[in-house]
Amino acid sequence: MPRHFLAASAFLLATALTLPSIGQAQAFKVDTFNIGGDGGTDYLTAEPGTGRVFVSRGTHVMVVDGSTGKVLGDIPDTPRTHGIALVPKSDHGFTTNGGDSTVTMFDLKSLAVLKKIPVRSGGLDGIMYDDFSNRIILTSHSRPIGTVTAIDPGTGEITGSAELEDNSPEGAASDGKGKIFVNNEGTSTMQVLDVATMKVLASWPLAPCEGPTGIAYDRNTNRIFSGCSRTSVVVDPASGKVVATIANGDGVDALGWDAPEKLIYIPAGRDGTVTVAHEDTPDKYTVVATVRTRPGAKTVSVDPTRHVAYLFQPEYGPAPAPAPGTPPPQPGGRGPRGPVIAAWFVAVSH
Repeated sequence: MPRHFLAASAFLLATALTLPSIGQAQAFKVDTFNIGGDGGTDYLTAEPGTGRVFVSRGTHVMVVDGSTGKVLGDIPDTPRTHGIALVPKSDHGFTTNGGDSTVTMFDLKSLAVLKKIPVRSGGLDGIMYDDFSNRIILTSHSRPIGTVTAIDPGTGEITGSAELEDNSPEGAASDGKGKIFVNNEGTSTMQVLDVATMKVLASWPLAPCEGPTGIAYDRNTNRIFSGCSRTSVVVDPASGKVVATIANGDGVDALGWDAPEKLIYIPAGRDGTVTVAHEDTPDKYTVVATVRTRPGAKTVSVDPTRHVAYLFQPEYGPAPAPAPGTPPPQPGGRGPRGPVIAAWFVAVSH
């Protein structure tokens, strides 16, 4: 695999703000590396404390050193992969592969593939680990309706599933007490599930949020953060009500949460920025910086031990000329892409 390490660093100083627990303006350092490799991308996942970052690349997953951009390894045969979840307790990792409706289970140390788990619902997309139930949780864009699927991370066996109210569920988060919260992008709602029974308990509207994707749960304050384009929201799980909003950029597809620092990272792919907001109190949030990243970088993963947020986005060259007689793309659709000419891995720290 070719490795091209072109690194750039910059310090971005936020507008001067006085924060209750910080007391000074926030300065963020941006390191950018061209890590090479082929394929598009969706989610990436930082392994807390180790510096390793798992980056989806369409047909494989690259494992990258977050400090240097060096490629440490590769997990092959993950067709149309979307997300990666890591379970140190069982020493296993998992990827969602939309191309063949499987989940790849791999060894966290060696990266060797252990098995591929068929998931009949199809539409595999989001994935997370629930430490309370010790289950991998999948959120799938299945048809005719979206589904949540639970997998035992030790054996790889499917242990349960539930149907949702929307066919485009996105991120999921756990309260650590037996409930799972799922963002529904199409209906702009959040559904609550009992993880033991896999039963839906409630559905909450998230207005003024539109198209919620990324999600995180602050277990210290009992607040849920939902990443939405232009206006993200904070939800009180006791009532299901939106208690605060955060202004951010457009084209959001994930959300990162650094609990020790009380910082929320909201990436905006259309704007090429990350909005960083500080949780001042459970119901008050202050934007401390808008950090320039890369155009198209719409997902993020935070290492809460090293306090670094990671993003990734390939850069494409000119698309090839269409063959004679090829119909034009549908309105709002995307035509063919050109070759990958750079693969930008971005680390944001402070």
